[in-house]
Amino acid sequence: MFHVVLFEPEIPPNTGNVMRLCANCGARLHLIHPLGFALEDRRLRRAGLDYRDLATVTEHASLGAFLEQVAPPRLFACSTQGRRLYADVAFRPGDALLFGPETRGLPPAVLSSLNTERVLRIPMQAGCRSLNLSNAVAIVLYEAWRQTGFSQGS
Repeated sequence: MFHVVLFEPEIPPNTGNVMRLCANCGARLHLIHPLGFALEDRRLRRAGLDYRDLATVTEHASLGAFLEQVAPPRLFACSTQGRRLYADVAFRPGDALLFGPETRGLPPAVLSSLNTERVLRIPMQAGCRSLNLSNAVAIVLYEAWRQTGFSQGS
């Protein structure tokens, strides 16, 4: 239904949490290399529990390789640099949701390659820098899934 794309993720428990989230929401998880850990990392396995087997996870050598292989109809990047609120988007099945690495976010080159309407932000209190990656993915993915009537959910 939806594609969650983690660009160069660095922290194994965050990726494990996102795997579990994607399994529960029916989303496909795409990991863009380089990864800051091995997929066999015990911290990733612990956070993902037994959902690793239920999640559809694909690794890609680069963002370009993902775009070429998957060709999502629309790609939305989530960034503190975004001007458009994530809740103001009418999400559609097949949309890809792109999130940057935990310590630095998406690089300027990636953000500048997108239409500014496709760079989304999650509101936060003044003075706060960022949300935890897995929390940000949960917020946006659940909104997208809600908009599609929680398709295939129970």
